[in-house]
Amino acid sequence: MNDRYDAGYGSDQYELVGYDEYGQPVYRQIPAQQQQTYDPYASQGQGQGQGQGYGYDPYAGGGQQAAPSYDTGQQASVYDTGQQPSMPPAPGYDPYGTGGQTAYDPYGQAATTGRQPRVAEQTAHIPQQAGPVREPAEPRQADDERDYHTGQFAFVEQPDGDSEDVIDWLNFTENRTERREEAKRRARSRMIALVVVLALVAVGGVGYLWYAGKLPGASSSGTKGGTTTSAAAQKRDVIVVHLHNTGGGGTSSVLLVDNTTTKQGSTVLLPNSLALTDDDGTTTTLAKSVDGDGSSGTRDQLDTVLGTSIEGTWRLDTPYLQNLVELVGNIDIDTNADVPDPDAKKKGEAPLVHQGKDQTLSGKAAVAYATYRASGEAQNAQLERFGQVMQGVLRKMSSDSSAATTTVQTLAQILDPSLTDKDLGTFLAKLADLAKGGDYKTALLPVQSDGTLSAETSASVVKDILGGTAKSPSAGSAVRVSVQNATGVKDDTEKARVVLVNGGYTFLEGGTASSTQATSKVLYSDAADKENATEVAKTLGLGTGAVQKGTVGSGADVSVVLGQDYKPSSS
Repeated sequence: MNDRYDAGYGSDQYELVGYDEYGQPVYRQIPAQQQQTYDPYASQGQGQGQGQGYGYDPYAGGGQQAAPSYDTGQQASVYDTGQQPSMPPAPGYDPYGTGGQTAYDPYGQAATTGRQPRVAEQTAHIPQQAGPVREPAEPRQADDERDYHTGQFAFVEQPDGDSEDVIDWLNFTENRTERREEAKRRARSRMIALVVVLALVAVGGVGYLWYAGKLPGASSSGTKGGTTTSAAAQKRDVIVVHLHNTGGGGTSSVLLVDNTTTKQGSTVLLPNSLALTDDDGTTTTLAKSVDGDGSSGTRDQLDTVLGTSIEGTWRLDTPYLQNLVELVGNIDIDTNADVPDPDAKKKGEAPLVHQGKDQTLSGKAAVAYATYRASGEAQNAQLERFGQVMQGVLRKMSSDSSAATTTVQTLAQILDPSLTDKDLGTFLAKLADLAKGGDYKTALLPVQSDGTLSAETSASVVKDILGGTAKSPSAGSAVRVSVQNATGVKDDTEKARVVLVNGGYTFLEGGTASSTQATSKVLYSDAADKENATEVAKTLGLGTGAVQKGTVGSGADVSVVLGQDYKPSSS
């Protein structure tokens, strides 16, 4: 189609500028000065129009012929009046012109012959007719050709509501499917992430238990990072505590152990009958060593016997124990006996400590329970009560080193120079933390009747808890001789000790008899020791008549009772 053409309007020309949203052409009017006067079809259009009387030529330049109406069976004429219509057709204009003065314009414009139609404000007109769009009529063809109207071939793309609905439904279905797939992918991702997290938590928990040595079957004696640490290689902090009963006499000793490798705290109860050997080779008991040799001597002897390295000695007299219990706010322990009040004026009064579980003890009650020993009981029974009190104190002690140090300083004790207030407070705070967490135990050191240690009975304590090796005086081949002085002369004991040590024997202090005896005795309990007893009698200058079978003191192979017939060697 030409950009410009005469649509039967004479000299009026319009230019196609585009199509609207419904696919219909939009034209604008060309100003008069831009119109072309040349009409290549003018003569042809006139001839046809005159010869036939109607022949509408859409390109007729003369503008003298009337265009036939596109309504079937009707025809409209345009009369050239020589005047331009005063106003454009109204919106209700009849395009079929049954009596009007205008020719049919397929685009809704009123065309006049030889006159320019009035266009409002000279703007392009957008056809608004609701019916099918009619294209301008093509020139009539030859007689042997059928006359087709271009309106019959108007292909206009009209909006289809159903097609839009189908597109919307397809989009909705596609989006819903994609959302379902995306939801499934997210669910799988979350499940995988959850499984990974649970696996990591499980591995971490098992790894921690394995590292801490708390897995079933894992050794509690130290497994760190998959490497088993031997008992001897574990690091321990150890101090010895000596309880002095200032009211009733006697002492009780325990070891406080902090195994920093296995994070385990322990109280080791030391029987008073434990055999010790001092620097000059004299064999004595723990109780006598505490009373006579002082803190440093006893600590060294314990190191020798147990193979430990004790860092300090804490002498705890019963008044200080009472103050300590009151400072921590009393203690709660399971008592195994009714303990009478030591200050009771009459017998039969209510006991100061009642037997039972979770008994709350004040400072006075704690001291009474720690030092109580019933008639006929072994010393170990009292020792175990002292151990209960110490563990109860640790459970109530502050786990903060500064607070624990303040508690120790409040006691106003004079401590051993090797153990300061700060060192003791820090040490007790660590044990307190273990005691509160349940990583604490109390064990009794097994001692034989002679005060020595055997590898079988002491391995669980000496090796596992202390990490040492038992080295009792019995480890050597020397015969242990216990000497009791019944001569009435105090120096005779020392003279006998020197003679026996020089003779290769181990001397055991037997004390002083309550009364003097006239004759000396050399006793043995086992027939295998009879020969040893005879040799001891000869060494001391006693006759063989003094040798006899009898009761031998604890920890000794041979017991000697020096009588007034004993004559010390002058050398």
